[in-house]
Amino acid sequence: MSWPETPKDEETPGTRFLLYPQSPYLEPGMQPEMVEISAPQGSIGPGPSGPRMYAMNPVGKTTPYGAMIPGPNGPQMYLPAWDGYIEPPPEPDDLGNFIHIGPEDPGFEAAHLFGSAHFTMDVWEGYFGRSIPWHFARDFDRLELSLLPSLDNAHIGWGFLETGGTWDHGNEYRPYSLNFDVVAHEIGHAIIYSVIGMPSDGDASGEYYGFHESAADLVALLASLHFGSVVEDLLENTRGNLYSFNRLSRFAELSENAQIRIAANDRVLSEFAHGWSSEHALSEPLTGAMFDVLVDIYHERLLVHDLISPEEEHLSDQLEGTPEYEQVMQQIFDRRYADNPDGFRIALLEARDFLGSYLADAWERLDADMLSYFGVERALLAVDQEITGGAFQQIIQGNFRMREIGLTSAGPRLAEPDESSHAVSVRTMVPD
Repeated sequence: MSWPETPKDEETPGTRFLLYPQSPYLEPGMQPEMVEISAPQGSIGPGPSGPRMYAMNPVGKTTPYGAMIPGPNGPQMYLPAWDGYIEPPPEPDDLGNFIHIGPEDPGFEAAHLFGSAHFTMDVWEGYFGRSIPWHFARDFDRLELSLLPSLDNAHIGWGFLETGGTWDHGNEYRPYSLNFDVVAHEIGHAIIYSVIGMPSDGDASGEYYGFHESAADLVALLASLHFGSVVEDLLENTRGNLYSFNRLSRFAELSENAQIRIAANDRVLSEFAHGWSSEHALSEPLTGAMFDVLVDIYHERLLVHDLISPEEEHLSDQLEGTPEYEQVMQQIFDRRYADNPDGFRIALLEARDFLGSYLADAWERLDADMLSYFGVERALLAVDQEITGGAFQQIIQGNFRMREIGLTSAGPRLAEPDESSHAVSVRTMVPD
């Protein structure tokens, strides 16, 4: 079990960036938050550009990476590196930071994309306790982070993470490079491809693709909980009662965090027993189970720190799912949270790190050729047994059974994959 660290001291501070913890378009006047990535000050050059990745804004690029283009020996994949003109890259300040690059700066998109990708990798390499090599390391040493406004998507592939934007909100262009959840989700796919890989025969099961989407959402969710403002807003909105998120009728009132919105769902695996069409929908029972595990571990940490009583926890269990839950339990949490907000914050951060380290250790045990949701549960139980002697066994088993994982499995794909499917996307294409 590994814990994410901030391995910086006064002599070797990390490089600082301004990042939006959530999409800046969710709330007028939202301000970016300063974060520190692991790369020491002075190690990140213009672009930004570092040893693991580099960002740029190409001029005149119209074809997205991963597309098939004519080549000297027939069609071939269009891959980095971009060899044309680029917009002037943002440069570090005298100390090597990028916090002088604000939202009004033309280079902010590239800086935000780089900072978001690097920050996410830092968090998860902390949980894994090791460096995570790129799955495309055979051909590329660094990940190219590229802006392509004509692309109504964001995707990671063989050597690239490319972000476009959307015009779905009137005449306003909203770049995905400024949406931390989107960038972190794509980095999540890269982590899974590196750690677990693709099935050897190329014929992945539905639960493999559903797992991929779930894992990418969880990578983004836990990375977003490393922003102080996200944790503060989450606790202030709920007064520490994260079980509120399981009451979906109130969810929109409590948070605008996109990843938590996806995680707090009520889907069960039997809904897909006769077949499925979207791996995004298929991922929801697994993601929901993991979110419930997070909330239950958080509840256990509240008990450990005497922030709620055993009687109050038992009452919560008794009332969960009843009309009385909200009125009775919210009053209790309102009072308890007001007594010790810092204690609730510590409990949430502990639960976050327990789940992150458990997931990293469990994912290391999975096999792409035999991946199933029930296999994910068994891996988590094995990790829990090794680390705590089974302290969270009932929590893990109970939440997976609630989602009917282990009781049934996903059926066959019912329709040919479309452009939204990873099964036929550039994410899974390898230039052999």
